[in-house]
Amino acid sequence: MRKAYISILAYPETKTWLRSRGYELEEFPEGEHPYPAVSSHPDMYMTNGGGKLIMAEKDEKRRYLGYNCVFLDKYLIHNLKLTAPKVMEAADRLGLEMIHVNQGYTKCSCAVVDGRSVITADEGICSVLRRCPDIDVLKIRAGHVSLPGFDYGFLGGASGRAGDTVLFNGDLDLHPDGSEIRRFIADRGLKIADFKGRELMDIGTIFTFSKE
Repeated sequence: MRKAYISILAYPETKTWLRSRGYELEEFPEGEHPYPAVSSHPDMYMTNGGGKLIMAEKDEKRRYLGYNCVFLDKYLIHNLKLTAPKVMEAADRLGLEMIHVNQGYTKCSCAVVDGRSVITADEGICSVLRRCPDIDVLKIRAGHVSLPGFDYGFLGGASGRAGDTVLFNGDLDLHPDGSEIRRFIADRGLKIADFKGRELMDIGTIFTFSKE
């Protein structure tokens, strides 16, 4: 079984690509909470730790930022003052080192390429992660990703991993660092799927899950 969790606002091309690879889509609808612009963003309600989905309960307090974290092979990266208890418990079970950053929207801000490689425009996150010798970080320019209702969005929220492919909701070539992003991903032996002519749009991360 293959499943993808995605905003209802994702481009049709993005959804079609996922379906063509055998993913059943669970689309997050728009609403009022935490506020309309990000209400359909999956990374406000869930994360993927150790290959397992961790989801917020509907009545869980602080859930909107509590799950917006990054899991890598050896680390959990988040503003640890906000992290949901079940995320912390999962990190403990996996034996991960916890890294604190000031950015609460950590996953939105980070495109996770693989278990040790991250792309971000966030200066604070970049500074912290570059102190870790086994994390590779590509720093890109801020902006150049749309998010209706805000000045700009984040590349992490416009992307996700699907098997051996890093999937983008939009066209990487419209980002001024598109060539560097492509090179960084290719150097790690991964493919890229993006959609020509479509402005990169932050939809709150694309999460995929496969189970035999």
